[in-house]
Amino acid sequence: MTYDASHIQVLEGLEAVRKRPGMYIGSTGERGLRYLVFEVVERAAHEILSGRASRMEVTLLPGGGVRVADDGTGVRVDGFDLPLTVLTACHGGPGRHDVTAGFHGVGLSVVNALSSRMRAEVRQDGVSTVWEYARGVAATQPTPPAPEPKRGNGNGTTFWFWPDPEIFETTDQSFAALAERFRELAFLNRPLDISLIDEREPAEPTPVRFRFPGGVRDFVAYLDGEPSAPDIVGFDLDDPDMEGEMEIAWRWTASSTEQIRSFANSQTTHGGTHERGFRDGMADAINAYARERQLLAETDSDLGDDPIGEGLIAVVAVRLDHPQLQGCLRDTLGNGPVRARVRAAVREHLSRWLGDHPEQADALISRMVARTIYFPFGK
Repeated sequence: MTYDASHIQVLEGLEAVRKRPGMYIGSTGERGLRYLVFEVVERAAHEILSGRASRMEVTLLPGGGVRVADDGTGVRVDGFDLPLTVLTACHGGPGRHDVTAGFHGVGLSVVNALSSRMRAEVRQDGVSTVWEYARGVAATQPTPPAPEPKRGNGNGTTFWFWPDPEIFETTDQSFAALAERFRELAFLNRPLDISLIDEREPAEPTPVRFRFPGGVRDFVAYLDGEPSAPDIVGFDLDDPDMEGEMEIAWRWTASSTEQIRSFANSQTTHGGTHERGFRDGMADAINAYARERQLLAETDSDLGDDPIGEGLIAVVAVRLDHPQLQGCLRDTLGNGPVRARVRAAVREHLSRWLGDHPEQADALISRMVARTIYFPFGK
């Protein structure tokens, strides 16, 4: 059989999404199901981070439905054109001020295509407009702006959607998995205020609220299980040389294990230039202090990642204008300048802390040196 151009099938509109859903959300299992929620949450998060909204509510509904509502200014309406674009066209990747909650920011159109039903309501100045879709196709004409508001006199946007059981292996959302991700997002983006509500059970639903004004310092305390830990070191810095900003916090505990969580534009990463820069800056400051205080002999090698990381809990988060995510899962940060800039910032802040807390610093580094003596080749 000869293969030529006549065999090429061009899928129009959102047909391609329904034909190959895994290309857009990674899975038609529970992970992909959650990504639908994350994509809608991203839009509400952008409203909050841009100052156009103050909070959002995510509600799990009976029958597999999800409602995401915010109190923002509403999706900007020019006639009915823009909401149609938001719900029916795929979008590009994130920038510094975007939140990547799901599968690399594929957009609301993918949620629309993979839902048996989707409804959007925009409230602006107390006037409501509604759009209805079925599997990505407009089911009704947009309602004209209602003279009487349907949901109060405020502004905001609400999306309802029901993941398509023809696409997904299950439509039962995991409350615990959603809560874990919303908690992360609220730690990494201080202005976020997210409430998660489960209305699937007949019992009275109790909202769980995620809001952490302390940012990644609060994240470190949460990972440590010590909300009042006084010795968390942290800073945030806007750095034009890396075309972005960093927010980093850490503390050492009596544990023998290391916990380093790294993120780029709110997306979990597994290593990369930001994490390597953090480790480099740690090593620079600690070894310089150890030499100055003669905690290391002249013939001793510098302390490496293993002794420095013992008992370390850290969160390394960067927000970049143009993040370069590498690897087959796009979960390793590759931006070259980030390593040097994070290294310099961590070195500066840790050096200052060591100098200001000599008793703690001496005890901490002495422990690292002792570990190197007893375990010279690592664990």
